[in-house]
Amino acid sequence: DKTHLNVVVIGHVDFGKSTTTGHLIYQCGGIDKRTIEKFEKEAAELGKGSFKYAWVLDKLKAERERGITIDIALWKFETPRYYVTVIDAPGHRDFIKNM
Repeated sequence: DKTHLNVVVIGHVDFGKSTTTGHLIYQCGGIDKRTIEKFEKEAAELGKGSFKYAWVLDKLKAERERGITIDIALWKFETPRYYVTVIDAPGHRDFIKNM
């Protein structure tokens, strides 16, 4: 049996929570390279190429346009040893109520 690992990422606005979390998911095999490349292309079209990893979790159009997390995002994946659940929380005080 695999161990369940739950991670909640919280912090101040614009500290890179979504980017770091998306990169972690990618590095752990939770999302494939082709999808990251698609996000990179789409983000570049909006002048936000560096947001490719944040877009793993930031799905709302408003989140992608503004470059901030508005609502919590949940992502599940598994590694050879763990079942992982990651929750990315908004950092902007106007959206704390969405948690």
